[in-house]
Amino acid sequence: MNISHVVWDWNGTLLHDNDIVLAAVNEVFTEFGGTAITWAEWQAAYTRPMRVSYETILARVLDEEEWARVDKLYHDRYDALLAESGLADGAQTVLKEVAGSGRTQSLLSMWFHDRLTPTIDEYGLTSYFTRIDGLVAEVGGGSKADSLVRHLEAQHLDPAGVVLIGDVVDDADAARAAGAGSILVSTGAMSREALEATGCLVTGSIQDAVALLR
Repeated sequence: MNISHVVWDWNGTLLHDNDIVLAAVNEVFTEFGGTAITWAEWQAAYTRPMRVSYETILARVLDEEEWARVDKLYHDRYDALLAESGLADGAQTVLKEVAGSGRTQSLLSMWFHDRLTPTIDEYGLTSYFTRIDGLVAEVGGGSKADSLVRHLEAQHLDPAGVVLIGDVVDDADAARAAGAGSILVSTGAMSREALEATGCLVTGSIQDAVALLR
C-alpha cells in the first residue's frame, strides 16, 4: 500500500469504550422490556444500520418514534459513563508514529460531532488530525460511506492514497465505496471472524494496524 493519509475511526478504535457501550446498550434493552446481554451477544448482533442490531435482540421491528427513543436512551447513558472509558493502549504513541512517518491523519466518527470534538480535545489529540468529523444529524445509526466520501473531498484527498482504520464491517464497506483502503482492528464492536469475512486486513491492535503501513 502506498498510503499518504490515514483516516481513523474513534469509538472502539482509538477510544476503548466497550464497557460503557455495553452498559448503554443494556439500558435500552431493559427499558424496552428485554434482558441484559453479554458483549459477545452484542458483537454477534452488531450491524449497520444500527436499528437492525436492536431489532435482532428485541425480536421485533422498531418504528421511527421508537428508534429515536432507542438512540436517545443509548447516548444519554453512554454520555453519563464516558469518563469511565479511556484511550486504546498506545493510542498517542501510534498517532505520533504515523505523524513521524510523514503521513497526514484525520478522524471520522459516527458519534455526534458536538460530543466528539471536545472529547478528542480533552485527550490532547486534536493537533494530530487535519480534520475531525462527527455525526451532525439528530439521530444516528447509519452507514459511514457517504460521510467518508465528504470527509475525503473536503480535504482534497485522493482515495487511492488513503487507508481507513476502524473496528467494524461498516468501516470496510465505507472505504470500499469511497475507493480507499481499510485495515480493521478486532478491538471493538464486532468479532474478528466477522471482520475477516470482509476479506480486508484484520489485526488485533492499532499498533499492528500501523505496522502494516510500513
